[in-house]
Amino acid sequence: MKRILVIEDDPDIGDMLGINLRDEGYAVEIARDGTGGLACLNADRYDLLVLDLMLPGIDGLEICREVRRMPHYQPIVIISAKSTETQRVLGLELGADDYLTKPFSIPELIARIRALFRRVEAMERESQAKAGVIVRGPLTIDPVGYSVMLEGRPVALTLKEFELLLFFARHPGQAFTRLALLDRVWGYSHDGYEHTVNSHINRLRAKIERDPGRPEFIQTVWGVGYKFADFGENRP
Repeated sequence: MKRILVIEDDPDIGDMLGINLRDEGYAVEIARDGTGGLACLNADRYDLLVLDLMLPGIDGLEICREVRRMPHYQPIVIISAKSTETQRVLGLELGADDYLTKPFSIPELIARIRALFRRVEAMERESQAKAGVIVRGPLTIDPVGYSVMLEGRPVALTLKEFELLLFFARHPGQAFTRLALLDRVWGYSHDGYEHTVNSHINRLRAKIERDPGRPEFIQTVWGVGYKFADFGENRP
C-alpha cells in the first residue's frame, strides 16, 4: 500500500483529503503545520507528499527544499491558494512535481497522483533496464547511484538536474524543444513553464561546463531548443 503524507493546516481540507485518499486505497498521514510535517519526513519515508505552501512554522517552499535534499525521491504535489505563474514556477523549480491551485477537485488531484505514481514506476523500470554507467566525453553518469563525475570529480546535482542530464545523455545529438523536455522530464505537456527548462539548463551548465557561455555538453539549437553533444562514445 502506497503511503501519502498530507501537510495541510486547514483541518477541513486536510480531513477531506485524508478521507478521499484512503478511499482510493492509500495509507494517509496528516500533519497540520510545517514543523510537524518536516518531522514526519525526517522520521519516515513516504511514496508521495501533498503539500500546502502557506503553513505555520515552516512554509511549504522550505519543506520542498528540504525534501529535495533527502537521498530518496518522493514525488511532491503542491496545493495552494497562490495562483500566480511566479508561484507555480517557483514551486516547480524547487522540486515539486505538480501544482494545483485551490479550490481544486478531488478527482483531478487523484488523477494527478496516479499519473505521478505511473511516472515513478516507469522511471524505475527504465533505470533497471538501463542500469549501466553512461560515458559522454569527460562526463560519467551512474543512473543507479544517481551520481555524476566530471573528469573524475563528483558533481553535486539536484534530482531534477540529474534527471534532465540523464535524459540528454541518453539521446546524444538529438534536439528537443522546451515543451518536449517538459513532457519527457517533468511530465508536463502544456505551455507556461518553458522558463523552468531554461533555468535548470543554466544551472546544469554552471556545474558541468568549463565555460557556460560556450557550452560543450548541452548546446542551444536556435529556433528549436537544446541538444546534448554527440561525443561518439555512446556507452552503454
